[in-house]
Amino acid sequence: MNATLEREELDLLALFAEGLPLDIIARRLELSDRTVRRRMRSICDRLGFATPIQAVVWAARRGLV
Repeated sequence: MNATLEREELDLLALFAEGLPLDIIARRLELSDRTVRRRMRSICDRLGFATPIQAVVWAARRGLV
């Protein structure tokens, strides 16, 4: 898999990796809950993962988060 993520996407994954709830992530990024969910789904789809946890593990193993 050879995917490139934008800085904002990596920030989202990093906050998710911290175990923060969706509403807190949304507030920190100054986004709506819905936008955070859509962006996470987009990241997962692009990387070929079914869940955000898989995307976070992928990013963590590569030292991205």
